[in-house]
Amino acid sequence: MRVLALESSCDESAAAVLDEHRGLLAHELFSQVELHRIYGGVVPELASRDHVQRLLPLVRQVLAQAGGERVDGIAYTAGPGLIGALLTGAALARSLAFAWDVPALGVHHLEGHLLAPLLEPDPPPFPHVALLVSGGHTLLIEVSGIGRYRELGASRDDAAGEAFDKTAKLLGLGYPGGPQLAQLAGSGRTGAFNFPRPMLDRPGLEFSFSGLKTAVLHAVQGRELTPALRADIARGVEDAIVDTLIGKSLRALEETDLQVLVVSGGVSANRTLRERLRVAVGARGARVYYPRIEFSTDNAAMIAVAGLARLKAGEHDTLAIGARAQWPLASLTAVGA
Repeated sequence: MRVLALESSCDESAAAVLDEHRGLLAHELFSQVELHRIYGGVVPELASRDHVQRLLPLVRQVLAQAGGERVDGIAYTAGPGLIGALLTGAALARSLAFAWDVPALGVHHLEGHLLAPLLEPDPPPFPHVALLVSGGHTLLIEVSGIGRYRELGASRDDAAGEAFDKTAKLLGLGYPGGPQLAQLAGSGRTGAFNFPRPMLDRPGLEFSFSGLKTAVLHAVQGRELTPALRADIARGVEDAIVDTLIGKSLRALEETDLQVLVVSGGVSANRTLRERLRVAVGARGARVYYPRIEFSTDNAAMIAVAGLARLKAGEHDTLAIGARAQWPLASLTAVGA
């Protein structure tokens, strides 16, 4: 089976073609970072309009790269995300499916992130613990198979990616703030600022990062933000977030008695997190898996993985065009159930 996949949940337009036998044949992505940079964040209406312009040319590109052969189904991100942006992809996917007389299926964006490591030559085995950490989500999930998810812990307020972005704004960094803060942290001094590791000192697997922004606000008030001070604060913020994610992930492995950790989502591209998790998880005899950097952030290849599995199992949508701004992961059914 060969699947065309579309991703348009926020500020990246993407398309991919995945073949169950030959693997990923093509994937393309257009980032809207420059479009939104002057506003300091994503403007939903502008994002939607740009998807309308970008998606169809991307589809033509990936189909040409895949040899121009007919696809057997179409997968698209149906939620969660910005509803206008989601509807652009849903409308195109359903229109193409109707014209080509093939099934179409709306895919859960977070399931795409969870399954992105399956694109790698050495994919993680089931069951495993997944740390899904992005701009909008911080979750620990026990993954027993495709569609078999049990939430272990989630953020009560800001996600880890939000904590990166909000503290970056306090330091006067541009959009997108998270990657810039991580880069700046590389020149900062360890221990110059010791910010709180939220909820790490109490039992459980939940997260809370809203207080970190307040701590940074207090640290910068009344001080001249010299380059050295910015770097030290950035290092302190990154260390606090990374320590918290590592501590909770190790606790989840211990509580589930599992030996495999999968880390996905945009924040999983943070190199400090990757290196320190590798060491910490290895020290307890477990293994950690990641998608490659290009598949850590939003992309259509991960949507293709989830869509292919479910389309092969006989799932498909009706002719109606639909999307969901909110979509609980727990509502998904197991593939083959």
